[in-house]
Amino acid sequence: MGARTKARKRALDVLFEAEQRHLDPIRLLSDRLVEPGTESALPQYSIDIVEGVLERLDWIDELLETYSHEWSLDRMPAVDRALLRIGTWEILFNEDVPDAVAIDEAVELSKSLSTDDSPAFINGLLGRIVELKPTILA
Repeated sequence: MGARTKARKRALDVLFEAEQRHLDPIRLLSDRLVEPGTESALPQYSIDIVEGVLERLDWIDELLETYSHEWSLDRMPAVDRALLRIGTWEILFNEDVPDAVAIDEAVELSKSLSTDDSPAFINGLLGRIVELKPTILA
C-alpha cells in the first residue's frame, strides 16, 4: 500500500469514526494528532483530506445527493459516504491527484471495506462528478 493510499485510509478512519460516534471530526482529528493510539502519527495528507472535506462538506454532500440517482446520503453505507466525500474532494480540489487516481483509490478501498455493490456505485458516482467537473467548478 502506497503512502497516499495509507493516508487516504487514515483519513477515512477519522471521518468514519467521527460520524459513527457522533463526534466533532475536527476534535477527533486533533485528538489523533496528539495521541494516534496504536497506529503511527497521521500523515500530513490525511490531515489535508479531513480538513479539506470538512471545509466543503455541505457542498460536497449536496453534489453527492444531486448526482446519486435515487440514493440519499442517509441510504448509503457510512464507509461509502466517507469514500465519496474523499474522492469528490480530491477530484474537485486537489490538483496533485489525477481524477482517475482519485476514483481508483476510492473504488479499491471500497472493495475491502464495504459492500459488494459499493465499488461499482462509487465508480459511477465519482465518474459522474469528473464528467461534470468543468460545470461544477465554473
